Amino acid sequence: MPSTGAFRSVSRLAIATSILMFALIVVGSIVRTTGSGLSCPDWPLCHGKLIPPFQFNILMEWFHRLLALLVGLLLFATAGTALVRRETRSRLGGLAALSVALFFTQALLGALTVWKLLDPSVVSGHLAVGLLLFATLVTIAVTARLEADPGSLEDAGPRAGDHLPLFAAATVLTWCQAVLGGMVSTNHASLACPDWPTCNGQWFPALSGLVGLQMAHRWTAYLLLAVMFVVGFRARRAGDRTVRYAAHLLPRLVLLQIAIGVVNVFLGIPVWVSALHLGNAALILAVSLIATLRLAAQPAAQPHTAEAPAR
Repeated sequence: MPSTGAFRSVSRLAIATSILMFALIVVGSIVRTTGSGLSCPDWPLCHGKLIPPFQFNILMEWFHRLLALLVGLLLFATAGTALVRRETRSRLGGLAALSVALFFTQALLGALTVWKLLDPSVVSGHLAVGLLLFATLVTIAVTARLEADPGSLEDAGPRAGDHLPLFAAATVLTWCQAVLGGMVSTNHASLACPDWPTCNGQWFPALSGLVGLQMAHRWTAYLLLAVMFVVGFRARRAGDRTVRYAAHLLPRLVLLQIAIGVVNVFLGIPVWVSALHLGNAALILAVSLIATLRLAAQPAAQPHTAEAPAR
């Protein structure tokens, strides 16, 4: 039988790396909204030094890079622990390799962000890959945890037929909405509509330029809210307690996310509200993904067959 201890070690490392990756995403938002992305004009050093001058913008960018380094060290420890033993390698080897590839892609995009002078497409790609890496680390943590404690799903029973596709769709849509929000920020479209729920006093403005980008972000948020309410209603009596909790929590988190977005607009995109906005988006992604993975690990319910007619 596979060693539960090995899977438990991988899970703990992946959880720690996921938490640090979450912090990196939030700090990256602060770097972006404070205009600190070019405070260190060189890479990997900062102003040619390992320890840069003690100025706020410079320290924010330097701290962002330091967090990225720590994420990398923990990620390599996680991947190494997963790959060193045959039982963990057979189950988690592909995810471990993917996480390493995404990390190097993320590091390259981080360097290009500086070299390309904050090109919006590069910065948006940096966020998109960062969220994918975060999702991969969460997947490793949950998968390893389920392998270490397979009995945690025994009481859940078979899943309903529509639960898995609903949660999977919600997870993908959350990632798309977060990336779209990053595009709004990097293209300076956050205040293209300085009011809400209208845009420049119009319910249906012309969908072009920055206004079109901002409205796409808003309408996708409304779609995500509708999907989460369907998820919450359909999965409110799911057999797995974690899935039930996610079903109750997700609509509330999306409502909170929309409220934070509205406050963001009315207050003129303050730094800390913007960081909270992205942090909550990453939390929604994690909760939805965890529920999806736990559902995927459950057996599907068998369709009921009609009774044979009496002779």
